[in-house]
Amino acid sequence: MASKAVIWDMDGVIADTAPFHFEAWQQIARIRGVPFTEADFRQTFGKRNREIIAEKFGRKLSSREIDSIAQRKEYIFRMIVGRSVIPFPGALNLLRSLNQAGWKMALASSTTIENIELITQTLDIADFFEAMVSDREVSRGKPDPEVFLVAAKKLKVEPGRCIVIEDAVDGIKAAKKAKMKCIAVTTTNPPARVAEADLIVDRLERVTVGTLESLLE
Repeated sequence: MASKAVIWDMDGVIADTAPFHFEAWQQIARIRGVPFTEADFRQTFGKRNREIIAEKFGRKLSSREIDSIAQRKEYIFRMIVGRSVIPFPGALNLLRSLNQAGWKMALASSTTIENIELITQTLDIADFFEAMVSDREVSRGKPDPEVFLVAAKKLKVEPGRCIVIEDAVDGIKAAKKAKMKCIAVTTTNPPARVAEADLIVDRLERVTVGTLESLLE
């Protein structure tokens, strides 16, 4: 049987981190004297920090300034979240079931490797993933498919044999551009906004190994 894989997004899919990211962005916005509303956050959630900063804090910022703001934001996020990471219902059970069934798995996120390590270690799920791809390993953020294609290459699985689990609109677009199947979880967006996905669920408790098998048939 050909290899098959699941490529997971992290924020909004495995871990309920959105409130902590929002608070960190608001602290940065207050420091810089610019507004950052909940609507701004929903619009940008899932994008890379560099893109969010350029869009919301000024496109005339130098690369060095953008990097400094991004590092500060992620430091604030990690201080806020600490070890208070809450997994979404069904995420851990699905990880265990897929692992037992022999599926290859990778984590591909727009966030930093420090955030990935904090959350996967806190939830004790790092060993489920054969590969992890962070913002450092890609030059283009979602909706570009690069992050998912890098993950598939690391797993040595053809893109057509990969299923992405996402919550963000740009993440779903990236998965489809990579020619991968995609499951959308409506944790951060309503069903109408993630309609491009192959399957839409409100929680991962509705997804089984059989569900994933059927998507690849």
